[in-house]
Amino acid sequence: MRTDSSPGTLPAREHLPAGDAGTPVLDVVIPVYNEEEDLQPCVRRLHEHLTRTFPYAFRITIADNASTDTTPLVAARLEAEIPEVTNFRLGQKGRGRALRTVWSASEAPILAYMDVDLSTDLNALLPLVAPLISGHSDLAIGSRLARASRVVRGPKRELISRAYNLILRGSLQARFSDAQCGFKAIRRDVAQVLLPLVEDTGWFFDTEMLVLAERAGLRIHEVPVDWVDDPDSTVHIVKTATDDLKGVWRVGKALATGSLPLDRLTRPFGDDPRDRDLTNVPTGLARQLVGFCVVGGLSTLFYLLLYSVFRQFSGSQIANALALLVSAIANTAANRRLTFGVRGRGGAVRHQAQGLVVFGIGLALTSGSLAALNAAGSSPAHSTELAVLIAANLAATVLRFLLFRAWVFPDHGESHAGSTVVASHPLSSPNYSTSTTPPHGTTAPYAPLPQRPVPYPQPYPTATQVRAGEAADGSWRDATMRLQPVRPHDTDPGDPR
Repeated sequence: MRTDSSPGTLPAREHLPAGDAGTPVLDVVIPVYNEEEDLQPCVRRLHEHLTRTFPYAFRITIADNASTDTTPLVAARLEAEIPEVTNFRLGQKGRGRALRTVWSASEAPILAYMDVDLSTDLNALLPLVAPLISGHSDLAIGSRLARASRVVRGPKRELISRAYNLILRGSLQARFSDAQCGFKAIRRDVAQVLLPLVEDTGWFFDTEMLVLAERAGLRIHEVPVDWVDDPDSTVHIVKTATDDLKGVWRVGKALATGSLPLDRLTRPFGDDPRDRDLTNVPTGLARQLVGFCVVGGLSTLFYLLLYSVFRQFSGSQIANALALLVSAIANTAANRRLTFGVRGRGGAVRHQAQGLVVFGIGLALTSGSLAALNAAGSSPAHSTELAVLIAANLAATVLRFLLFRAWVFPDHGESHAGSTVVASHPLSSPNYSTSTTPPHGTTAPYAPLPQRPVPYPQPYPTATQVRAGEAADGSWRDATMRLQPVRPHDTDPGDPR
């Protein structure tokens, strides 16, 4: 896995800042390999749809993955004929490599991609990118497995897709529903920090990016899509599935060992309400109590098992000390990761040292209880010893939680100061609109978002306002982005359905 430092910090979520008139808001990448027949109808259909329905400037980028047929010639001809189309040729194959290369070089604030077969209905494109434009979400994906999705495909593809997502949920605890749908978008500021951590260059690129984004606390928006399987798809299902399983193992291993610097992405936004200084509101206490109880219960069972094993060849005091030492190390490591959310190896030695001090207090309580039991009777039964140890461990557990929360992991228990990344600009969301009139109380006007004329008359309301949400200082700002309305029953004439 890549462990190099990320190139920067993510800014606070807000509506897209207005840019130069010639800068596209959306860059749709179409990765292709030997698609000489499908490329031209795909690009023209997509261009026609965006021209009719997308209210801002856009660009379509053809990412040629070292095609060996006439695909480069078709792409060059499209680039010459359509101003909004650009052509980018790579010398190596790999969908992930193509997306990383083009997305990293693009200046558009919203980056998207779709497969060349256009299996996904294009009417889902605007709902896909709208949450990214508004600043509500960081990534957006089309989902074929959502309840509202309408999917037409064979039983083999259906079984493989659902089995793959079950594997992701079981092994990587993924909560998104569809990792491999070729219909995704991401904010450019998020991509600049997230993409250097993604290692895969093939079909697993999507899954790895989503898993890392989810583990880093980024917000992923899902859009139900209408999707029709392409019977002429060139994807090799067996090879792709094998490579994906290898990727699942690699990512799972990296997450388990803490080799990924996800702390650079965790809680990156200054407008996160969990980072606000609120009074009389506990910060994660309930969740930490649940996690600590689960870890504590498993640690107690582990401790009792070790004690029973060590008791076979040593006295009760030695068996208790050895069992408590081993279980305390495991308990501190589990609470560090699961209860208090500390990722990476930074501070691990210090935390274990402090955990051993807490272990010493627990040892004093349990050893004192055993000493009192032995003083009361010469040969207490083994079941009596276990009952006394359980009672002593309950008292030690309460004290351990208080010490962990207040002393060992104070930052992660209260203020999350160790994982918060300060935004590179003020946290309050400014106003961004398509108007050149400056917001009330400001002196410099905002440049307009690049907007194309709407080619049809507008009998509908003149604008739709999207709320940006509450600002970081607790006040409500008029952070609206005005979007030209799209006709409610506008459909794509190229869709055979």
